[in-house]
Amino acid sequence: MGIKVINPTSPGQRGMTKSDFAEITTSTPEKSLLKPIRKTAGRNNTGRITCRHKGGGVKKAYRVIDFKREKFGVPATVKTIEYDPNRNVRISLVFYADGEKRYILTPQGLNVGDTIVSGPNADIITGNALPLEMIPLGTMVHNVEMIPGRGAKLVRTAGAAAQLMAKEGNYVTIKLPSSEMRMIRKECLATVGVLGNAEQKNMKIGKAGRKRYMGIRPTVRGVTMNPCDHPHGGGEGKTGPGGHPKTPWGKPALGYKTRKSNKHSDKYIVRGRKRNK
Repeated sequence: MGIKVINPTSPGQRGMTKSDFAEITTSTPEKSLLKPIRKTAGRNNTGRITCRHKGGGVKKAYRVIDFKREKFGVPATVKTIEYDPNRNVRISLVFYADGEKRYILTPQGLNVGDTIVSGPNADIITGNALPLEMIPLGTMVHNVEMIPGRGAKLVRTAGAAAQLMAKEGNYVTIKLPSSEMRMIRKECLATVGVLGNAEQKNMKIGKAGRKRYMGIRPTVRGVTMNPCDHPHGGGEGKTGPGGHPKTPWGKPALGYKTRKSNKHSDKYIVRGRKRNK
């Protein structure tokens, strides 16, 4: 993938960058692997907004991705590499030897015509999925399961990869892109390689309208509001929050920890994302 700089023919175009989509081989998705997406505009089942700044956006269909890779021993050939509007990594349409079609996430170096396979006996090459216990130490992987058979939950974004660090007993220690070290059951599947489209993080949106295409509505700062609308509001001229930053509903923000600990999952964290943990 490359980044294309747009010619500044208008203020909105100045500084805007886009993908050149050089790796895309078709613009027509596989119909049998499409599902409709019903937009909620950030509202829950009672119609109340529970997630602000959502609404509108371009209509799109969901591509059903194979995160489980459970067809062991059945080779598959990569037929197309496609754009997925629901994620920042490219997807590949693969045809299995038994005739089934599936979408997978596209790692760097996987091209049309390549053959991939999953299972304990698969080779250590890009695109193959194996149990963690069968992958050599130091190998970069993505699409990692947390619970055997449940499908991949970790390392699924563009340019991401985890590294195998150690094997001990029934667990394998991997280093996640966040630098967290976590133990995972050795039976869990992972796909060899680094996910593609790594340049995506360098893209510049360029204008507000492009955010609206994505379904993201404007975000208004609390300090510009009235006191009745936000704890930061009011005052003559520019004023700060006047204390610890708060949400519109008065709860602490900016640094206040909201993560709930999960003793069933946290016990497998060898080292947290923050070094002092």
